[in-house]
Amino acid sequence: MDRPRRTRPVLAALTAVLLTVPGITALSSAARAADADLARNGGFESGLDGWSCTAGTTVNSPLHSGSSALQATPAGSDNAQCAQTVTVQPNAQYTLSGYVRGSYVYLGASGTGTTDVSSWTQSAPDWQKLTTTFTTGAATTKVTIYTHGWYGTGAYYADDVSLVGPGASTGQPPAAPTGLKAGTVTSSSVALSWSAVTGATSYAIYRDGTKVQTASGTSATVSGLSPSTAYSFQVTAVNDAGESAKSAAVTATTTAGSTGSSDLPTHALVGYLHASFANGSGYTRLADVPDSWDVIDLAFGEPTSTTSGDIRFNRCPVSECPNVESDADFKAAVKAKQAAGKKVLISIGGANGQVQLTTTAARDTFVSSVSSIIDTYGLDGLDIDFEGHSLSLNADDTDFKNPKTPVIVNLISALKTLKAKYGTKFVLSMAPETFFVQMGYQYYGTGKWGGQDPRCGAYLPVIYALRDDLTLLHVQDYNSGPIMGLDNQYHSMGGADFHIAMTDMLLTGFPVAGDANNVFPPLRPDQVAIGMPASTNAGNGYVAPAEVVKTLDCLTKKSNCGSYGTHGTWPALRGLMTWSVNWDRYSNWEFQRTFDGYFG
Repeated sequence: MDRPRRTRPVLAALTAVLLTVPGITALSSAARAADADLARNGGFESGLDGWSCTAGTTVNSPLHSGSSALQATPAGSDNAQCAQTVTVQPNAQYTLSGYVRGSYVYLGASGTGTTDVSSWTQSAPDWQKLTTTFTTGAATTKVTIYTHGWYGTGAYYADDVSLVGPGASTGQPPAAPTGLKAGTVTSSSVALSWSAVTGATSYAIYRDGTKVQTASGTSATVSGLSPSTAYSFQVTAVNDAGESAKSAAVTATTTAGSTGSSDLPTHALVGYLHASFANGSGYTRLADVPDSWDVIDLAFGEPTSTTSGDIRFNRCPVSECPNVESDADFKAAVKAKQAAGKKVLISIGGANGQVQLTTTAARDTFVSSVSSIIDTYGLDGLDIDFEGHSLSLNADDTDFKNPKTPVIVNLISALKTLKAKYGTKFVLSMAPETFFVQMGYQYYGTGKWGGQDPRCGAYLPVIYALRDDLTLLHVQDYNSGPIMGLDNQYHSMGGADFHIAMTDMLLTGFPVAGDANNVFPPLRPDQVAIGMPASTNAGNGYVAPAEVVKTLDCLTKKSNCGSYGTHGTWPALRGLMTWSVNWDRYSNWEFQRTFDGYFG
């Protein structure tokens, strides 16, 4: 690799010569006083706002200063460059500097109109300052500053990047807006208004510290919010010279809104019932499920083959479940549960039930066979528990709002067909694993994000497409590896923080694969139940009742929280889901008693 040429001695000599030429003088102290730092979000305190990165995220450690820094990892033919374009003055001198860590880290400027410059370090085991200077050309008004690593050398870090020099001809960034106030509030939106700022060409709106939209005038409505949730808003003023400081914050709480058409109680307990098999937990008859359980998911309807779309529900045979009830008694128990206000669903998939709707024929077979199960037993709806490789993304599928992968497109079509067939009372729920959903915060697709598991975030297009039809989403917060939360820290199973961080992501929304322009919107709290194993026998990730209480306290009251700071408070959170009713019975109904004790 070629090292950058050493330019500073040449520039220093040239400057000394120029200062002897008549008519050319050094910058006055007054001119230097007018210099400003033109780099936007150079400390990465607002995530990647202002930066365009081929790969990268913000981290809380290591730091040079503040609470965030950039981490980026070159992969393949990508050097993990992060760049931003800055407005400058022609014929002006600028100093670019920043602190970096890692092997072969570069800091530079391009489009200067004269000689593009860069500075680099071969090895920086601790924070090292890089500095370079340049003079803009006679017609230069925009310069791109950047930092990047080198191919295959591992992650690098950058912090406190600055570009110091004369502000653009439009002047310095405008003053911070004043007079911010909340107007009309609904269950999903808040109207904001503020006073005009002299010199501003637009405004940026921040929700709970994260930039969510821009406005050309002095008002905006922030939508996609959750009911019964408190949000904090701030506004900044923007012009070609940069962005102002944030305004004073205003807080608004959305209204309760609708709780949906499924007739669920305000807080619901959801459990899976082993209906087609028995294991160490033993078989539990549907009629014997206690009244505490509001939604009972019959596990499982399974495919006759992976790609046929044909789903069958075979109840547990007498040879495996000696106490199994007859079909007539089972159907009578379904009706009795429904008469008591409970919902009984057929759950499709499970760990052993791989379903891949690769063709429209498989999609249509899925619809007809699932309908037959629902009609035969008089069920209330459907739970999608696709695991394994039932859902995975093609390499070019990077927009969750417009999926291309056939197994995803066909599943969305099938679920919409079933919802339309059975109407508004049809209960639709999903139980994805964490890497199908929250891992989409880091990775989505395979072609763009360095060959990650194609299942990372694969449920996101399905959830998004069915967001208005989805009754419940209960992500399986168990059998999971560490997952990065919105605080850019990894969280592991075993305590309240994991459940709090994973649920906060669903209720706050998050940029998919670090793309600030591709934000997965928040779900309503009445759509979300937290998935937990009922006992240590039921799966990895069991948490004791005290940790369950901490989780609920933090999310619904913002009290009893741990190290993770939530982005809101959601008293309308629907409740809890567990695998499974059978395992909870085996453990003397510990999970049920925790739920009943908390919600009454």
